[in-house]
Order: sequence, then C-alpha cells, then structure tokens
Amino acid sequence: MADKRAADKKAADKKGQLKVTQIGSPIGREDSQRRTLIGLGLNKMGRTRTLEDTPAVRGMIKRVHHLVRVEQ
Repeated sequence: MADKRAADKKAADKKGQLKVTQIGSPIGREDSQRRTLIGLGLNKMGRTRTLEDTPAVRGMIKRVHHLVRVEQ
C-alpha cells in the first residue's frame, strides 16, 4: 500500500512542472534578460532546470523565450 502512495505522490509532483533548458547566450542582450535567466536558475548554456508551472515562471520564460527551450 505504501508503494502505491509513493507512486501517486511522484505522479502528483510531476504534474505542473516545466523543464527549461538554456539554449542561447545572454552576451549582447539587455541586462534584464540576463537577470531573468539567473532568476530561472539558468546561467550557463545547456543548463536545465525543472520549475513549477506558475504564472510568474511563465512570464519569466516569455521574456527570454528566444534563449530557452521549454518541455512539459
């Protein structure tokens, strides 16, 4: 029974998550775009973070959509 609860919790944790990968360099971009990447936890090319799907995170991604790849 405990295994089923653990599996259900893992499935619930995955729901509402976004996998964000930095694919572009902030060199030559506005400082606000560099700070947004750092706020997302991305500051090196190829770095990937799993973030909660919230309106705030979606807004940050929208600001730097040309520098990141988003998977659900």
